[in-house]
Amino acid sequence: MSLTTDSALEIKVKKSTERISENMHIVANEPSLAFYRLQEHVRKAINPMVDRRVEVSKLRQELQGRCYDIDYAVQAIKAMNKAEDSFKNIQDILKNAIFLKQQLKYEESRRKKPESNSVYKRLSTHITLDLPELPELSDVVRETANRVESMMSKATH
Repeated sequence: MSLTTDSALEIKVKKSTERISENMHIVANEPSLAFYRLQEHVRKAINPMVDRRVEVSKLRQELQGRCYDIDYAVQAIKAMNKAEDSFKNIQDILKNAIFLKQQLKYEESRRKKPESNSVYKRLSTHITLDLPELPELSDVVRETANRVESMMSKATH
C-alpha cells in the first residue's frame, strides 16, 4: 500500500503544484495588474517624452525660420550679381561726367578775359569822355552804359 499511497500522494502533489503555478501565472498576468504596470510605465515616460516633443517642435520652427533667412540671403546675393552691370554703367557715366566737367572748366578758364579789356567798358569810358559836360545827359549815358554792360555780362555767363 505504500506504493499506492505514494503514487496517489505524488499525483496530488503534482496537481496541487500545477494549480499553484497556474494561479501564480494568472495573478502575474491578470489584466488589472497589467494595466497598472502600463500606467506606471506611461506615468514615468510621458513627461520626458512631451518635453522632448516640445523641444523638437521649437527646434523645427527655428530651423524653418533660418531656412527662410538663408533663402532670402541667397536671393539678395543673386540680385547683387545682376546689379553688377548697372553699377558698371553708373561708374562709366560718373567718369564721363567728371571728364566733361573738367573740359568745361578748361574752356571757361581759356575764354575768361580780364574785364578791364571789355569792349563795352571801353566804349562807355569813351562816351563819357567825349560828351560835353551836361549833367542830365552824362547821368543818362552812364546809366545806359551800366545797363548795357550788366546785360552783356549776364549774357556771357
